[in-house]
Amino acid sequence: MSFEWASLAELRTRTSAKWRRYGEAVLPLWVAEMDARLAPVVREALEGVLARGDTGYPWGADYAEAYRAFARERWGFDVADPAAVALVPDVMHGVAEALALIGGPGDPVVVTPPVYPPFFAVAARAKRPVVEAPLDPRGRIDPTTLEPALARAAAASPRAALLLSNPHNPTGTVPTGAELARVASLARAHGVVVVSDEIHSPLVLAGARFTPYLSVEGTEDALAVVSASKGWNLAGLKAALLLAGPARAPDLARLPESVAHGAGHVAAIAHGAAFAAGGPWLDDLLGALEMNRRLLGALLAERLPGVGYRAPEGTYLAWLDCAELGLVDPAGFFLEAAGVALSPGPDFGTGGSSAVRLNFATSPAILTEAIERMVGALARRR
Repeated sequence: MSFEWASLAELRTRTSAKWRRYGEAVLPLWVAEMDARLAPVVREALEGVLARGDTGYPWGADYAEAYRAFARERWGFDVADPAAVALVPDVMHGVAEALALIGGPGDPVVVTPPVYPPFFAVAARAKRPVVEAPLDPRGRIDPTTLEPALARAAAASPRAALLLSNPHNPTGTVPTGAELARVASLARAHGVVVVSDEIHSPLVLAGARFTPYLSVEGTEDALAVVSASKGWNLAGLKAALLLAGPARAPDLARLPESVAHGAGHVAAIAHGAAFAAGGPWLDDLLGALEMNRRLLGALLAERLPGVGYRAPEGTYLAWLDCAELGLVDPAGFFLEAAGVALSPGPDFGTGGSSAVRLNFATSPAILTEAIERMVGALARRR
């Protein structure tokens, strides 16, 4: 099997945020980095870059073509027009540029919390007010909150946007085609343009299927942002693709030239290699994540039954409701008392006050130890 988890000793030598923010006494299950060894096809591509000294400015459409082929094979989705794809520095830069193409300061952005915290930050930097449409109790898009939110946003400005997380971070839900069709219908009815963050699209687990938003009927004026960042653990290699529906594609010509230059040529080569030839490694990864999803569910049911948990359909992120534990700050408590770093729920907006996000893209041994540390900390508290 080409996929392997790195050992704890190896991981402690890494210098990325996940492994350096906290001390060596802490098990970091917070930021969305995986504890996997690099996919061989990506490593070989990077070794080729170094051998050639190929470290100049980005050029060409190899990355985009690799994604197009991957999307056709995996989801039957075809980005038919090359002009409907633009290279951007990373997914959140792509989201920011997409919002800039749609509107400007004062134009509302609808989000579906609890949701990825940078959604709030990118709207704030653009001076665009946020309108919330909270998820339902199952962590799914809720038309009963979305429709009035879209109406409020549209009433405030004809250039409002809806920012989707598809698959959803942090709940791990994967919207169905029918759910996305309902979103498209409501957005179209209110004249709100949708931007879909699909960074986790390769990471859909058994029992669910990813639907690209732009494959849904009525999304001709929408935008989506994709990359290999999460699927192959390439967050430190900055490159992503901004995709446009047919009616929106001409707008990509308005992107400043500096946007494409902000992406790394080396990064684009690595992402392209992942999409072009990294499928078998990804399948092995998904099998390992499925095992960890089951392990986490069993550990929580047996050792932490007071924690609310709904198994995610995609991503490698688990949204844990700690309300019954009686903790004022669950993430702070587990960091200080258990030496386990988790993402604080309040950062994700409405619905996150008593929650934490746990990253289970690690070895079963580290995942098990983290849960045992949390159990021990709660026992000492009593």
